[in-house]
Amino acid sequence: MARPGAACPPPARRVIVAARALLFWALVYSYCGVCACIAGLRLLWSIGRRPGETFRWVVRENPPACLNDPSLGTHCYVRIKDSGLRFHYVAAGERGKPLMLLLHGFPEFWYSWRHQLREFKSEYRVVALDLRGYGETDAPSHKENYKLDCLITDIKDILECLGYSKCVLIGHDWGGMIAWLVAICYPEMVTKLIVVNFPHPSVFTEYILRHPSQLIKSGYYFFFQMPWFPEFMFTVNDFKVLKSLFTSQATGIGKKGCRLTAEDIEAYLYIFSQPGALTGPINHYRNIFSCLPLQHHEVIMPTLLLWGERDAFMEVEMAEITRIYIKNHFRLTILSEASHWLQQDQPDIVNKLIWTFLKEETTRKRE
Repeated sequence: MARPGAACPPPARRVIVAARALLFWALVYSYCGVCACIAGLRLLWSIGRRPGETFRWVVRENPPACLNDPSLGTHCYVRIKDSGLRFHYVAAGERGKPLMLLLHGFPEFWYSWRHQLREFKSEYRVVALDLRGYGETDAPSHKENYKLDCLITDIKDILECLGYSKCVLIGHDWGGMIAWLVAICYPEMVTKLIVVNFPHPSVFTEYILRHPSQLIKSGYYFFFQMPWFPEFMFTVNDFKVLKSLFTSQATGIGKKGCRLTAEDIEAYLYIFSQPGALTGPINHYRNIFSCLPLQHHEVIMPTLLLWGERDAFMEVEMAEITRIYIKNHFRLTILSEASHWLQQDQPDIVNKLIWTFLKEETTRKRE
């Protein structure tokens, strides 16, 4: 059966496409306005209750000791020739071993992979990257420098600069989005794909338009389209939002999880309290609506998707739907007591599942 509209003459088809685009952008900016109003009301409430605390913002001058823990690896830098950007990463494990490349989410940085850096260095050269705009990695000032094609090319260029042609690629949250796209665009570079709490991008874009509940949970995507105001809201009450994301009952790590220590929280505050440190990370989101949906969808390498069922930002139904886009071995594991911050929440279980997946695929290839 032909798709609706397939028989339309070209002028009519163009009108339909333009109308859909108009409705899409009307939705984006309308919801952006709603999210901004909600944030504004919260700000006014905070000013009314504690005016002195609302605008308190402490820049952490010195990094906590955990960021220089030698057991996590060595701090390294690489400059990409084409873009001219310098990237920071922490590497553990001997050079020459197979590469495992770790891509963090928002609002995180390389440190979110501390448990995996220690775990996998015995058999891999493990590299936890600070993505473009994060931490000690360079942060271009214009939002156009954070388009998805730039972020995908970053990973390709970094792989080459590290002296590798392929890797085990692992991504969480926004890093999971990038990992999916790298696997789709450069399949020859990814031997195995592991994604934590982020569905295939096509699943995400289709699901969010059909499920208002997910649209609400993804409200920050729309709120981040605004200039400067999202960055400001993160600084209110000395980064209360940032702390709450990891520790609150609604969005943080649960009672049965591996809670972040006070020093862990200070590590995040040290990174994101620096002047301008939030603009680069939020700029990642300011291009997403012009880059999706995808033209190509299929993932052809073995893929593991790990999901915390208590994720406050992503509905678990998207995990199972992802299966239709994987044209190879696909394993999905959903952890019922885990949050969005899965690799920090349940590190022992996550590491065990990753080991099982990696060894299972190796055994299967040898057979």
